[in-house]
Amino acid sequence: MTMSRITLRLARNPSTPFVEGDPERGYVLLAPLTADGKIDADVYAAAKAACTVRRFGPGMDAVEGRLRRHASVWYFDYDPERSSDDEPGFKLGDHRFLPGDYITITDDAGTPLTYQVSEMVQIGRV
Repeated sequence: MTMSRITLRLARNPSTPFVEGDPERGYVLLAPLTADGKIDADVYAAAKAACTVRRFGPGMDAVEGRLRRHASVWYFDYDPERSSDDEPGFKLGDHRFLPGDYITITDDAGTPLTYQVSEMVQIGRV
């Protein structure tokens, strides 16, 4: 099973404090991708423990979590004991994670923010 390291950086988000975006804020995601760059749900099912996320930003400690799926909803989970910190992605299972593509993640405050894939590197097998 091949895993990819995907870096998402905060893109322009009009009507938010991040009108111009912020390349210092984002996520690093480890996930299996199909040949066309989408999350491979079959491989994910066999390698859930290896699918991680790290949220980063200026002035904050990086926060480690897991990529999770419930039915068709994919989300980032930072504490399995509570759901209030979960960050769902908008149709995350349908989007490509190729450089230049855009992904929307709803933060733990409930604000949907757009991120751009700045890097996708295949890192090997798990």
